[in-house]
Amino acid sequence: MYLNDDYGAVYVREKGELRCVNADAPRQHRLSFKLCIESSPSAGHGKRSDHFIFTYNKEGSLRYTVKSLFDISLQFIADHIEHVDSLLGFPEQMAEKLFSVAEERHKFTNPQTAPRALQLFCEAYEELVLKSLCLRNRHLLISERLEEIKQFQSLESLDLYGCRLGDSHDIFKYVTSEALASLVKLFMGANGLSDAGLQRLTAPIRVMKKGLENLQLLDLSENPITEKGLGYLTCFPLLKKLDISRTNVKLNVTLKEFFRRKMGMVLSETPLKEFAHSDCKTEGWAEQVINQWEITASEVRKKEDKPKTNALRFYGREKFVCETLNSLSWTNDVTEEDKVLVHFYKLDSCGGISSVEHNTHSTTVATVQKAKKRRLSGEVEEQSIIPLAKRQSLLALSAEDLDLLNSY
Repeated sequence: MYLNDDYGAVYVREKGELRCVNADAPRQHRLSFKLCIESSPSAGHGKRSDHFIFTYNKEGSLRYTVKSLFDISLQFIADHIEHVDSLLGFPEQMAEKLFSVAEERHKFTNPQTAPRALQLFCEAYEELVLKSLCLRNRHLLISERLEEIKQFQSLESLDLYGCRLGDSHDIFKYVTSEALASLVKLFMGANGLSDAGLQRLTAPIRVMKKGLENLQLLDLSENPITEKGLGYLTCFPLLKKLDISRTNVKLNVTLKEFFRRKMGMVLSETPLKEFAHSDCKTEGWAEQVINQWEITASEVRKKEDKPKTNALRFYGREKFVCETLNSLSWTNDVTEEDKVLVHFYKLDSCGGISSVEHNTHSTTVATVQKAKKRRLSGEVEEQSIIPLAKRQSLLALSAEDLDLLNSY
């Protein structure tokens, strides 16, 4: 091999040791190379030692081996994942490994990098990142991680039960956006949702025919909705199962007739298993990311609640405050009538129960594709209100509907 002095020192690795090929070259280059390895900073991890695997031999001596170029490349990309333009076309198997490495680098827990990093993966791999999200009773997590949650745009199931959303939470814009056109199951129970909140939730699909157009299962239990608000539900053309247990809706013949005529649904004599929340879970690559968010949120909450707790104990008002809060909760006094589960389901063409639980995942993709083709087309479902309410038809846009549309 011909060596030129212009190249300086040339080293080769033989049997794990570096050897200088051109001995006449100045030796200080070896020292600078060593310093580059030991002092080059990793992304938030101090010295660059993660390129090596340290082990012990049989004699007890410490030895190290260099990681593969593939692993080193993944680490480098993960450290700078927020600067990547796109992952479209990147193989799924490699992308899953890259996602795991980025998770180890805390890229999804850092508020500065998490939204961009999640957006990058969700745009390229959609439901593989997350297709089912369970945020049941995690209102604090929603408040702190709303920007990150908005990046999941291929969800098929979303559980927001007990999250204290009220009627005007910011997450409504995300739930009713075209980004969640694939959503099939939505659980909104125990959120203090009134008729006004239900109007806001259904405004995009009632007026613009988009947002939740593929919804098949809806849980509205333990919300103070009335018969007036049920009229908004007729805008869901594919809705097959509905839970309105422990609401302000009175179960009577008029209500049953409304669901039969306007929505093609009947009262279930037995509770539907889909509303037991036994199958609700977070599923996808980002499952552990959600768990990390919850751990972080719980730690912050403990730090913030401690002074408040001490103050309550000092003044002896902890018991009084708890009793007052319980008395303000409209679901606190549970009667025998409230224990009755009110589940409605849609009959299929043969008169049996519509089997949404068996073909939800297989039909979601086809349904979404058809929905994109039929936007602004076709059938406008009759939006007349139940006789019990005797209100004006929902097809006529009210001032409130116009205000809601302007907010989207």
